[in-house]
Amino acid sequence: MALGPNYKVKPRRRREGKTNYYKRYVYVLSRAIRLVVRLTNEYVIVSVMKFDPKGDITIASAHSIELVKKYGWKGDTNNTPAAYLTGFLAGLRAKKAGIESAVADIGLFTPTKGARVFYAIKGALDAGLKVPMGDIELDEDRIKGVHISEYAKKLEAENPEKFNKLFSRYLSRGLNPKDLPSHFEEVLNKIKSSGE
Repeated sequence: MALGPNYKVKPRRRREGKTNYYKRYVYVLSRAIRLVVRLTNEYVIVSVMKFDPKGDITIASAHSIELVKKYGWKGDTNNTPAAYLTGFLAGLRAKKAGIESAVADIGLFTPTKGARVFYAIKGALDAGLKVPMGDIELDEDRIKGVHISEYAKKLEAENPEKFNKLFSRYLSRGLNPKDLPSHFEEVLNKIKSSGE
C-alpha cells in the first residue's frame, strides 16, 4: 500500500471490489437503460434499471428464487437453465413496463466463453428485449440443462453413491436430474403463459 501525504484513499466500494467506477461513469454519461445481471453463490438476479441522480431506479427485476416459489422450478437456482429463465422473466417484465432495449451491465464479472451471465442476457433477448451482445455463441442444449442431464446419467451408471450425494438437492425436491430438460420446458411454458 502506498504511504505518504499524497496518497489518496480509494472509495470504499472500490476497495471492497464491488464497483468499477469508470464503467459506472460511462453508464451514467450514456443515460442508457441497463440490464443488470448479478450472480451470487446461490441465486441469479436480473434487473432493468435507469439512472437517476438520487439513485438508480429499478424498472423491472427477476430473482431466481421466484422460479421456485411461483413456477415450481425444482433445479438449482444458480445454474445455466435458471440464469436463462430468470433473464427471460426479467425481459418479459421489462417489455410489459414499456422498455424496448437495454445495455448489458455485468458489473465486475469477467466475460468468459459460456458464462452464465450471457445465458441470462439471452433469456432477456428471447423475451423480446433488444440487448446488444455481439457474436457470443451460446449452446442451446446448455440452456435446457442437457449437459447436467447427461452428466447425471453417466454418474448414476458409474457411481450411484456419488450421484446421490451430488444431486441430493434435486432428488429431495422430487426431480430426477436426468429429467431436467423436460422440466425446463415445462417451467418456461408456465412463465410464458403467466402473462408476466
